[in-house]
Amino acid sequence: MKRWLLIFLSLIVLAAGGFALWLRHELHQSVAHAKANDYIEIPRGSTPDAIATKLLNEGILRQKWPFLFYLKLTRSGRLIRAGDYRFPSPITPLGVLRKLEEGEQRLSRLTIVEGWTRWDIAASLAHVEELHLPDDNAALELMDDTADIQDIDPAAKNLEGYLFPATYSFPLDTKAPAVIAGMVKRFHQEWTPERADRARELNMTPRQIVILASLIETEAKLKEERPMIASVIYNRLKHGTALGIDSTIVYASKLAGKWRDDGRVYLSDVNRRSPYNTRIYVGLPPGPVGSPGESSIDAALHPATTDYLYYVRDPSRDDGAHNFYSNSRDFEKGVQALREWERSRNSGN
Repeated sequence: MKRWLLIFLSLIVLAAGGFALWLRHELHQSVAHAKANDYIEIPRGSTPDAIATKLLNEGILRQKWPFLFYLKLTRSGRLIRAGDYRFPSPITPLGVLRKLEEGEQRLSRLTIVEGWTRWDIAASLAHVEELHLPDDNAALELMDDTADIQDIDPAAKNLEGYLFPATYSFPLDTKAPAVIAGMVKRFHQEWTPERADRARELNMTPRQIVILASLIETEAKLKEERPMIASVIYNRLKHGTALGIDSTIVYASKLAGKWRDDGRVYLSDVNRRSPYNTRIYVGLPPGPVGSPGESSIDAALHPATTDYLYYVRDPSRDDGAHNFYSNSRDFEKGVQALREWERSRNSGN
């Protein structure tokens, strides 16, 4: 009798061991599926069985009962969070459980590009369906609320220049004012005490630095050239010379509702009597003309030390580089070289 009992117990131990090895294999077995780019919703209050069944039907799990058995064995079911999940492919059942324990929300993503104006940003916001904005103007109106930036720029009439360029992720139920507030919050984070101190050293207000940075952003293609372009702007301001920056002329036309948006600056734009027209008016324009990024802000705070007063695109390079000049004679030669290059390129077409 004892012999049969020992045999029986041995069989149970072997079976248990075999089951444990099999369970471990199942829980670590990767499953390839076709839903890696889809969100799988796990509603609040879902039972472990309902969750496993849904994941099985979506192809995320190959079998549901090893998953359920592990949940019961480890009491992990109580750690699962409701949410919208993306499960990479392939993924193991244990990998699925880890994601369910961490929680995940479906997010919208919005990228604000360096140099974008508030009109550009408003157009981008209006295309995010989850924000439910009827049109660009609805987004623009929200940007007239300057309460969140008053501590840095009490003279701000709108949020131009303070909607920091970055990629933002936000839950689907986020309202448009909260998204805009997030951009301003990011600007606050970037406007560090060190940058504020440096502005004071230059005897510049934060607003003046942001205006300068927005001009640099629209003029510079290369990060390493930004301090050089900053030096040209500072030097022209010091000499009382008009800045002559085309992006300010474009901005003036946009303010007047006259910009044709075809990439060309017309004589009517150049002659527009606007304080933003830096070909006519000396000094900085009255406000930023776009959203500067970090490197342009730093260039405005740390300009290179030069005697340059001019720059023009370098026709020998195709990366947006410029040549810099300290006198008008050499500058005119640079302009002529660029025009000849443009003529030769057009004739070649």
